[in-house]
Order: sequence, then structure tokens, then C-alpha cells
Amino acid sequence: MRRTARVRSRAPRLFPCAAALVAAAGLSQFAAPAPHRAVAAAVCGGADAAARRPAGSRPGGDPNAVSAGEARAMQADLADRLAELGPAHVPLAAAPTGIPVYVHVIHSGDTGRLDEGVVAAQIDHLNATYGGQGEGNTPTPFHFVLAGTDWTDNAAWYTGMTPGSTAEQAMKSALRKGDQGTLNLYTAHLGESLLGWSAFPDAYRSHPTDDGVVILDDSLPGGPATHYNEGNTATHEIGHWLGLFHTFQGGCLPPGDYVDDTPPERTPAYGCPEGRHSCPGGGLDPIHNFMDYSYDSCMTRFTPGQVQLMSNSWTAYRR
Repeated sequence: MRRTARVRSRAPRLFPCAAALVAAAGLSQFAAPAPHRAVAAAVCGGADAAARRPAGSRPGGDPNAVSAGEARAMQADLADRLAELGPAHVPLAAAPTGIPVYVHVIHSGDTGRLDEGVVAAQIDHLNATYGGQGEGNTPTPFHFVLAGTDWTDNAAWYTGMTPGSTAEQAMKSALRKGDQGTLNLYTAHLGESLLGWSAFPDAYRSHPTDDGVVILDDSLPGGPATHYNEGNTATHEIGHWLGLFHTFQGGCLPPGDYVDDTPPERTPAYGCPEGRHSCPGGGLDPIHNFMDYSYDSCMTRFTPGQVQLMSNSWTAYRR
């Protein structure tokens, strides 16, 4: 949810760090990715998907925010699901959980045709960020294993990729592989100044084809997306795929992002505003958290509470 995709551009372009959840009406949760409530959560308050966009990319506020009611419903569903599992519910996996990843590179001729080295660098970055590397970072039980990479030369998909679009639906219907525990990661030139978006885990049951994460191709390690080219767009969006909200969910009002150890944050952080304190009490804003909107270089950590929530969501929806 933090990382709404940014608009991609081959020419040097500044992306004021911003992300948002895009919820598509009747579709996934977020407005960004799929056409279902799960994806809808990502766009405008849906509970199924999340998106990230650079600040100032669209006037009038964040089109990808999840409403308080949607967030509450998602957390209630998670609690119900864990209760149904009973003794089968393991709050935190003792052993590493391998997640197979299929990377689908959408391109238009040579434009956007990422090579295997870039894909491998992104997988390595995910294993570093989810493995505990980074100042103040908490290791998660998740390990990402590249199961396959494919390349699709389709100009219409490459240039027309927006949440809930015909291009997105056709792409996912044609390319998606695996089950609820398989991560499908799509790269393309995204519209609407987005950096990426993701489906939330609870959306899989009703809209499995919409599941997955879509990111701006320029945001992979070494890409030309200034300030957003270290691989943290994927880290952020996969956080949504594993059940996390943005750190600024709910602003200063409890329960915020439903994680006790992330201080409340009134609005997204852009750049790396050290010492920012936007809510009374609760400590400084979590600008270094992977689920905020800060520059890639500023993001270094998940908290123990976020790791617990991801583990709970995995147990409830993706195991």
C-alpha cells in the first residue's frame, strides 16, 4: 500500500516518494491491481490490493487509501480465519517459509525488457530485506525462491498498465502461475504515476486470478527511477501481499495500521525527513519502515509486530 506504482519513464525523472492503496470497486482491494474487493483495498479503501505512487503525482489526495472501515473488516476477517484454524494456527513459523516467485517481464520490443541479472538482483534484495538486513530490521520467516521468469512482448500491456485495467486483467489471466502461496511479480511501464500495487491476501479466495504484485520496471535494483531504484518498491508491495497496511493507515487515530510497535503517523513520509513527529505522543514517525513512502535509501526495517502480522496472514490465507 505504501508503494503506489510510480510512473515509469526512460528519461531521468524525479519521483516524489508516495504510495497508495488502490481499491477497485467490486474488484480486488486496491484500485491499483485487480478488479475485486481484495484488490480494491489497494486502490481507494478496498481490502484486496495496495498501490504506491509518488507524491504529487495526482492532485486531490491519495487514491489508494484503505478506509478505516475496510481495514477493520479485513482485520476481523483475519481474526475469524485464525479462530477457525484453531490449533492449526502457528503465530510465527519456526522454520523459514519458502515462497516460489514467478517474474513476468512485460516489455515493448527492447523497452522494458529486463535481463536475468536484474531479476536476480531483485530476488536477492527481497531476501535481504525480509531476512533482517538493514538497520533496526526484524527478520521474517519468508525466503523468496525464483521459480521462473518469462518475457512477454506486448506494447498494449506494457504501456497501458493501470489498476483494474483491461491490460492488467488480460496479463494476469494469461500469465499467472501457482496457488495462493505463489508470488507472481509483474513488471511494466505503469500509468497514473504509480510505482506498484498488490492484492491483499484475503482477496485470493474470491479472485485468485487477481492475486500478485505489479511494479514499475524502472524501480528494480539499478533502474532509472531516481530515489526508487534499490528494489524497495517490491519489498513494500509484497508487504501488502502478506497483509500489511501502510504505516500511516488511520493517521493519528488508533488502531492505525493494526501493529502496536509502529508509531502513529498522520500522513505519508516523503524523502527521508529525520525527526518527523506528526502525531502527539507515540514516538517519531516510522519513516525508515518499508511500509511508509520514503525514498528507497531511507527504508530499512520491518518491526516485530509487522513480522507477526505477516506470519498470521500467511497462516490464514496463503499456507
